[in-house]
Amino acid sequence: MSVSKLTRRATLGAAFSAVMMFAGVNAASAADVVEYKPGVVQSALKQGKTVFIDYTTHWCTTCASQKRTINALRDANAAYNEMVFVRVDWDIYSGDEISTKYKIPRRSTLLVLNGDQELGRIVAGTSKSKIKALMDKGLSAAKNS
Repeated sequence: MSVSKLTRRATLGAAFSAVMMFAGVNAASAADVVEYKPGVVQSALKQGKTVFIDYTTHWCTTCASQKRTINALRDANAAYNEMVFVRVDWDIYSGDEISTKYKIPRRSTLLVLNGDQELGRIVAGTSKSKIKALMDKGLSAAKNS
């Protein structure tokens, strides 16, 4: 194999490694998001946990923006991880009790629950300050539980 091919492979390998390391840093807080299955939210609430629910789809650009903001906020403040983060796939669960019980109007809805109370919600909003304020409400409740 020629030196140029080896150099090219080494360069591509290094670039791939750098991308994967960067993705790993951003995915760290996303790794502990619970994928919704019936009973997950009620179980966490019964345990006294504060639950942050993200109603999302893989194709929704608003949802993707919300996810980036949530992950950045969690990366910046590990205390947010006192809450249980649950991802509800809207394409699968829009007609399920987890959506109908809380009258969720659409994907890209963020909801925070503690006990039998809704602490707040955002529908189709991507404002970092509003998402942070919602997460702060949840964090406050989590610390007081």
